[in-house]
Amino acid sequence: MKSPRSPLLGYALLFAAVAALPLLGAYPIFVMKVMCYALFACAFNLLIGFTGLLSFGHAAFLGAAAYGAGHALKVWGLPTLAGLGFGMLMAALAGLVFGWLAIRRSGIYFSMITLALSQMLFFFFLQAPFTGGEDGLQSVPRGTLLGLDLGNDLTLYYLVLAIFLFGFWLIYRTVHSPFGQVLTSIRENEARATSLGYDVDRFKLVAFVLSAALAGLAGATKTLVLGFATLTDAVWTTSGAVILMTLVGGMGTLLGPIVGALVIIALENKIGDLGKALADLTGVAWFNGLGEAVSLVTGLIFIICVLAFRRGVVGEIQHRWGKR
Repeated sequence: MKSPRSPLLGYALLFAAVAALPLLGAYPIFVMKVMCYALFACAFNLLIGFTGLLSFGHAAFLGAAAYGAGHALKVWGLPTLAGLGFGMLMAALAGLVFGWLAIRRSGIYFSMITLALSQMLFFFFLQAPFTGGEDGLQSVPRGTLLGLDLGNDLTLYYLVLAIFLFGFWLIYRTVHSPFGQVLTSIRENEARATSLGYDVDRFKLVAFVLSAALAGLAGATKTLVLGFATLTDAVWTTSGAVILMTLVGGMGTLLGPIVGALVIIALENKIGDLGKALADLTGVAWFNGLGEAVSLVTGLIFIICVLAFRRGVVGEIQHRWGKR
């Protein structure tokens, strides 16, 4: 009989391996960026994979927290954790407003409302004086934590890992709680959940705010890692990217968004090197321009996943393992 603790053991081994990556020669900034986007994708997956709500505006929460944390750290001089908490709070408040307006509709209408609100916030960031406009908010300090200098990439790496583990644990506990079971029932049959006496709109709103807050935590952490926040964090294409990460990895699975984030971020950062290697190997000069065709490659990956891996990478693995 399979032990109920075996998944937890698997997660522990996985995250222990992630903790050892810098010691094995991995570039800490790249891995930290992957963890930030993985947390962003996990937060989005909580909404679409376990509640059945497709948001086209999740980049708004990433951007709100990125600018909020950056401003708090750079201008107000708040301690690092306080700055991250402020960014997360800004995302949660934005999620409360977005959710309160959007949950009154369902399906494509819900998605389009989130997109419209996200674009309104994007243009606010474009015009607001504290964001730096198209130049972005630059030179955000990392600060210190418990006397440790976070300017050291290795020290910051383990703080980011701890933040990611906290976010993942919170999502895991939410999904495996009675609250999470209600969310799943809403996803499967909302009318049935309503007939059982659950206030569906209230559950949706709480899930939306929680997802927004965790997306904000990812955005605030990314600003701390990279030292800047830009309009790219809040643009609608970033919302599309997190949808792609979730679908490629496996919607409705806990590890799927992490795998999807790794695939997409690795492509964006390493596809140029891959193109040069292919050009040297095959002698075809066209491959040298592969780095400028990231959208084309990610689009092809999405098409392949839709046609051959409809459950995503992790979803297909779990499905076939279950059949065995």
